[in-house]
Amino acid sequence: MKKIYLIGIGPGNPDYLTVQAINAMKEVDVFFILEKGRRKGFKDFTEIREEILERYLDRGTYRLVSAEIPERKKGGDSYREGVRSWRRQKAEVITGLIKDKMKDGEIAALLIWGDPSLYDGHLEILQDILKEGRVSFEYKVIPGITSVQVLAARHKIPLTHIGESVVITTGRRLERYRPAEIKNAIVLLDPDSRFDCFKNSNMDIYWGGYLGTGDEILFSGKLRDVVEDLKEIRSEARKRKGWIMDTYILRRSEDPETNG
Repeated sequence: MKKIYLIGIGPGNPDYLTVQAINAMKEVDVFFILEKGRRKGFKDFTEIREEILERYLDRGTYRLVSAEIPERKKGGDSYREGVRSWRRQKAEVITGLIKDKMKDGEIAALLIWGDPSLYDGHLEILQDILKEGRVSFEYKVIPGITSVQVLAARHKIPLTHIGESVVITTGRRLERYRPAEIKNAIVLLDPDSRFDCFKNSNMDIYWGGYLGTGDEILFSGKLRDVVEDLKEIRSEARKRKGWIMDTYILRRSEDPETNG
């Protein structure tokens, strides 16, 4: 039986790999590298994965197989259906790799940015492939350090204080919350700087871009005072790199001002 490992590798720094992840990598016969074509900046993701393999594994003990995945088409009437369609296309690519690039009894792995269970679709893609009976395999999930953990550590803050709750959401859903509903919010996947909708509230922001990489940027402050500066930082970073990957925490301030 073929086996597939989804191995969380953290958000860019090889030092963030867990011992479990390194040990799992040593069992792997072939690593599937899914590339996003020649678009500006995306080669960084491939290079970091290759750096991780070179650091922790002996050359000649594994194979590398690369495959290009389609770009997700944005816009349209339904965000969910757009993502589902894109995942179906990725499933076709992964199915082909399992069928054609593995021998029976071999272990293949996908190195997952961050953690396979947090805003990553590969776990559901594998489950859908099995449900549809396209190819048979077993799979295993190896957790990884997330950008959320790295962000909190780099800013030297806890995710919550005593007795508080935390919301984990995406930028596109952030504006559905009223400021009074949020004490702590972790926001991922926000290409449009939706934190702007909270700029008139008494919120602090702890932001990080390219966390764990050599291009890491950290920024924090009272949101109403720094919102325009942060927008400019994000814009300049995106222009320079061709892409932006960031995470931030919104936290209602402890001072006595009234929150909206």
